[in-house]
Amino acid sequence: MNHKVYLVGAGPGDTGLLTLKGKACIERADVIVYDYLAADALLQYARKDAELIYAGKKGGDHTLTQTEINALLVKKALEGNTVTRLKGGDPFIFGRGGEEIEALIDAGVPFEVVPGVTSAIAAPAYAGIPLTHRKFTSTVTLITGHENPDKEASSINWKALAGMDGTLVFLMGVKNLPNIITRLKQQGMSETTPVALIRWGTTTRQQAVTGTLATIIENVRIAGLTSPCIIVVGEVVGLREKMQWFENRPLFGKKIVVTRARAQASDMVAQLTELGAECLEYPTIKTIPPEDDTRLDNAIHALSSYDWIIFTSVNGVDFFFNRLAEKGRDARALGGLRTACIGPVTAERLRSHGITTDILPDSFQAESIIRAFQHEPMSGKRVLLPRAAEARMILPEELSRMGAAVDEIAVYQTVDDTEHIGRLINQLENREIDLITFTSSSTVTNFKKLIPADRFDALMKHTAVASIGPITAETAEKKGFRVDILADTFTINGLCDAIVRHYQKPER
Repeated sequence: MNHKVYLVGAGPGDTGLLTLKGKACIERADVIVYDYLAADALLQYARKDAELIYAGKKGGDHTLTQTEINALLVKKALEGNTVTRLKGGDPFIFGRGGEEIEALIDAGVPFEVVPGVTSAIAAPAYAGIPLTHRKFTSTVTLITGHENPDKEASSINWKALAGMDGTLVFLMGVKNLPNIITRLKQQGMSETTPVALIRWGTTTRQQAVTGTLATIIENVRIAGLTSPCIIVVGEVVGLREKMQWFENRPLFGKKIVVTRARAQASDMVAQLTELGAECLEYPTIKTIPPEDDTRLDNAIHALSSYDWIIFTSVNGVDFFFNRLAEKGRDARALGGLRTACIGPVTAERLRSHGITTDILPDSFQAESIIRAFQHEPMSGKRVLLPRAAEARMILPEELSRMGAAVDEIAVYQTVDDTEHIGRLINQLENREIDLITFTSSSTVTNFKKLIPADRFDALMKHTAVASIGPITAETAEKKGFRVDILADTFTINGLCDAIVRHYQKPER
């Protein structure tokens, strides 16, 4: 049988810190066994037919015991599967990866180890704490913070740690913080020694609390810090005040709902995340092919009879060219047509197919294209308009008034995406959402459907709304939303810029 187990370190939380080899192992796996601290977002790289098994490994709440996990890896591999064992951080830094490897060796199962970025290094770096610095220390010691304080004798040499004059990093130690601090002080470490606790390091939920051996327990209590945390002890902690960068980003700590269809949301999510926000993906719509492709197929067959083709969205470009390819044709079929696009992003997507648009208006609405065509002789011209099934009628109507024969053909349709409604309502109820973004009128309309009518005002009272443009904003206001942010440039970049400006305004 062709089988192997890949023991993969998933990194500390920021999905960008997954290694390329780790990503490849997720992509090829028949079975993925993953832990609580392995980011769910990494599972998007899994094959659709892959079996996903949650192993738990959350503090105090283990879905499977370590023995059961070992047996599961062996069983799935011996059944002929390629298995990826996805573990938070690095498998061999307090990750019990060695025990899993021993079980595989005993069973004769081949394996590979793919190291991961450990939170012991990554979390301090994201908190602005260099673990070594020539002016302070040249040594780092990694220690488990999970040792049972009730043991008669500790396996940790506390006297040596207290006297090392280096940086100490304790993993999984927040519950044992009082014991750790007491042990270090008992062995002579100064009460003025700087200490930092970092929770959810490298993620948009990162929270850091600093103090000294004398004050850190009370500071952590006041902040309400709970696991998962790492503890850093040493003089380098003092550098955080001037070196912190991750939490200084303009949208750090903001929870922003992205309502765009999941297939189109990646650029927006990436930009907002880069700016520090935690993105909550609640797509209200998803795009699918039309129920009947007959009219589109006929248009593709008769492309040479058209004078113009107008694309109003990236979706229109994607679905049109997908169907063109399915019919065995490519961009050369448009060789005799002139093209127009609404928005630079749509034009860029068209350019990716080797076609540069002839008309690209200054603004990103249907009205702007109509103005652009006022300088074109349109009488008797045939225009192909591949777009959404439920699009606004102003464009075909105005082109027809100019004398053009317009074939408006649905190349895709949008349908409701009602997944995770309960979680959305709960987060609104608990005031966990700072901002909701709308990128089209359809996202507004469909989002409104998700909110119980009798609770709409109460649920939206404390949540801001951002709109990509005036038409979307007008729809939102008609539906009862208060629009707080309106993009100057009607693109994803423009919307993100407007959001940053909104949150950078000085408090009144």
